[in-house]
Amino acid sequence: MLMHGENGQGPFPWTLPLWQPDYAIFFGVLYAVLLVLAIGLTLVFARAIKDAKKTEHEQH
Repeated sequence: MLMHGENGQGPFPWTLPLWQPDYAIFFGVLYAVLLVLAIGLTLVFARAIKDAKKTEHEQH
């Protein structure tokens, strides 16, 4: 049995006791924030590519 604050037997994600509420909340929020950042960066890069193609066509 793990004591409060211990993170399992190794550095791998499958060794973490994710059934504990504090771990579930932490990783849920972490992955939600990472997902929002990834979606935002994807939209920014897509818009940049679209704008670059638009200005390319205007120059010709």
